[in-house]
Amino acid sequence: MNQEKLIEQIVKEVMLSMTGEKKESDCKVGSVSNTNKATKEDYPLATNRPEWIKTLTGKKLDDITLKNVLDGKVTPADVRISPETLELQAQVAESVGREAFAKNLRRASELIAVPDERILEIYNALRPYRSTKEELFEIADELESKYNAKINAAFIREAAEVYEQRNRLRED
Repeated sequence: MNQEKLIEQIVKEVMLSMTGEKKESDCKVGSVSNTNKATKEDYPLATNRPEWIKTLTGKKLDDITLKNVLDGKVTPADVRISPETLELQAQVAESVGREAFAKNLRRASELIAVPDERILEIYNALRPYRSTKEELFEIADELESKYNAKINAAFIREAAEVYEQRNRLRED
């Protein structure tokens, strides 16, 4: 196998290990579709359901080639995980009884819309003694209203209550 083919194969294998997209019409973020629910039989999705695989920007797995990377037709945004991929993976996790993992995947799917810098700010705000209860509630409201991240908003509100009970909030 020549070097270009080998590198292209490596790129495809990396993509297969990172993604597992499906058609947007098959299910929505945070909800389970009616007939095309992913199960353990579909895993790994890239092998068993390659027709479901698309990047965050809508490219198909077959579009992710070394040639397209070198020609500038594939950008870093083209290989970021999408909410739909995470939802499929959550469905697979549920099909094998891994409810907590499925919930984590859905929480992650909501955060894709949140800029990385803001996620780091929120992470720091969640550290003990860094925020007041009101500040945490404001973050939860922002996540819910600006990014439609309802699962994460509920998580932060719960954290604020627990921090209050354990005396881990910053005092005004």
